[in-house]
Amino acid sequence: MLVGTSGWQYADWRGGLYPSGLPQRLWLEEYVRHFATVENNNAFYRLPTTEVFTAWRERTPEGFVMAVKASRYLTHIKRLRDPEEPVERLMGRAAGLGDRLGPVLVQLPPNFREDTGALDACLRCFPDAVRVAVEPRHPSWWEAERQVRAVLERYGAALCWADRGSRPVTPLWRTAPWGYVRLHAGAARPWPRYGHRALASWAGRVAAAWPDEDDVYVYFNNDPGGAAVLDAAVFARAATALGRTVTRTPAP
Repeated sequence: MLVGTSGWQYADWRGGLYPSGLPQRLWLEEYVRHFATVENNNAFYRLPTTEVFTAWRERTPEGFVMAVKASRYLTHIKRLRDPEEPVERLMGRAAGLGDRLGPVLVQLPPNFREDTGALDACLRCFPDAVRVAVEPRHPSWWEAERQVRAVLERYGAALCWADRGSRPVTPLWRTAPWGYVRLHAGAARPWPRYGHRALASWAGRVAAAWPDEDDVYVYFNNDPGGAAVLDAAVFARAATALGRTVTRTPAP
């Protein structure tokens, strides 16, 4: 399991993961001391240049993995229409990451109803070597299980398993020989923390679905107050207790 957080540039992590006197320009270097993977959300809001992706590669150690969230231009503005140019531009720039490039996350808008044709056309544009995870959020996608699963499986794309409120908000379909999990906000206090039982349950779900040799990317998106950092460490300990190999995380 590759365990990390969704992003690393959070001011309220100062004094926690990041020493109080550490300049923000060195936060990535500090992050990689504690984690071996991160989900990069910057590309969703504003697609970085190839030079910025290249700089991230140069600032991270060999073996580090950076997942990239696809641009909202593709998912929220174009809504997967005419995907060729947006996907080509995304992959052209993300190529700057070289061997640091991990999966691409395609998160769909909450009001985007099931459209397997559009999803098929989008996934067809990605290079075969690139892993793509898809996070639909409208319930109509689950009602079309057979069609949706067929499209994801055709391209080896993973259905993103998502949690909100310490419970799954997506079906737990395994559609690829690798997995992708996002934990958005728990139900424990202080908000948005996850409780130990919820994290142990998620570790068990993942361990039951994939053997240890398969890659499963697990990212905590509950960043306020450093909750993601703390919960990632507890989750990693729970997964290790189940006999799973887990990438480095801070001491819980």
